[in-house]
Amino acid sequence: MTLPSPTMNARAVITGASQGIGMAMARDLAAMGYNLILVARREEILSQLARELENKHSIVAEVRACDLADEQARAELIAEIQSRDINILVNSAGIASFGPFLNQDWGYETKQFSLNATAVFELTHAVLPGMVERGTGAICNVGSAAGNMPIPNNATYVFTKAGVNAFTEALHYELTGTGVSCTLLAPGPVREAVIPDEEKTIVDRVVPDFLWTTYESCSRETLEAMAENKRRVVPGPLSKAMNAVSQIAPTGLLSPMMGRFYKKMGE
Repeated sequence: MTLPSPTMNARAVITGASQGIGMAMARDLAAMGYNLILVARREEILSQLARELENKHSIVAEVRACDLADEQARAELIAEIQSRDINILVNSAGIASFGPFLNQDWGYETKQFSLNATAVFELTHAVLPGMVERGTGAICNVGSAAGNMPIPNNATYVFTKAGVNAFTEALHYELTGTGVSCTLLAPGPVREAVIPDEEKTIVDRVVPDFLWTTYESCSRETLEAMAENKRRVVPGPLSKAMNAVSQIAPTGLLSPMMGRFYKKMGE
């Protein structure tokens, strides 16, 4: 299986396209000739990106400034894409919180759940019927290596990402033989290729640069995995190590250790 061929009428939808993995994948898909629908809250950044990609690659890049955590805004976007020829969907938008669950702002936690889980669930459902009917399509849902384990002080995030991980991998098997691929991107730490010293966190300083995954390398590895209809892609050496450890280390040992680290991130 390969990625669906770019066509004049078809669109690749990328959520979270204003930064990080979503922006990197938008750039790579544009370079491959795909027309895009860029989705995020920050319209100005999306518009700048759209102009850049249209001028550089002679593609069409539509902008949809949308807060996917807002039910009404999400419903309007879903109504549109249900009526469009969507050949690729990348669900990249997401947020996180750190610290004890009971101490978190409840409004932010419910927003996090809506964005990380509900939006992925609903947008995937919106594009699948058309993809299956046409016999071609590719979906990538961005989960996380954090979804492999219970992590204290990151409870809502791991709740959402564990769901995305399992949901996406289940769909991968369900869609066998339909011509539609469904790939889970389960990264660990991902960052910019170059970070100024004054902006480096304690993790940036401790972990050697060569172990990190950049947004650009993450995008390239993910698109290759999607083209090969892989069930799961874990890009970069640090992410691969975290993924392996999470599957073999005793939960009773690993979870409290991770929880102490995440508690410090929330302070």
